[in-house]
Amino acid sequence: MPRTRIEGLLASFPKLMVPGQQHTTVETDTIRYLYQPIGEEMYAVLITSRQNNIVQDMDTLHLMARAVSDICDVGDQQDVVLHGFDVILAFDEIIAQGYRDNVDLAKLRTIMEMESHEEKIQEIIERNKEREAKQELKRHAK
Repeated sequence: MPRTRIEGLLASFPKLMVPGQQHTTVETDTIRYLYQPIGEEMYAVLITSRQNNIVQDMDTLHLMARAVSDICDVGDQQDVVLHGFDVILAFDEIIAQGYRDNVDLAKLRTIMEMESHEEKIQEIIERNKEREAKQELKRHAK
């Protein structure tokens, strides 16, 4: 789906929402918006076609909202921005190639806590470079 189409759908969402309603879905001719409040001024929004199974979509939305609240202090947009990369990684684990993976919150936490061997090596290299740079500065200072 082109980026402009997604941006258009997201831009039209606030206009379709009716404040104070009990429903957490809004439908157009072809699109279904499922949403859940996460914080005072934020919503988790899942955009699907009307042909999708609404029960599965609601389950996916709830898992995504729980993932956001697990990663961030929900209610603060700055915290969501600060942890944006982790949120995107969690969403990528939940939905792969347009379909929901068989993941629950516990499995998602385990995946997110996994450490990469390459990441550890890169951190060691960075620390060594910093140490060498400090030693070089000490040598030049003398």
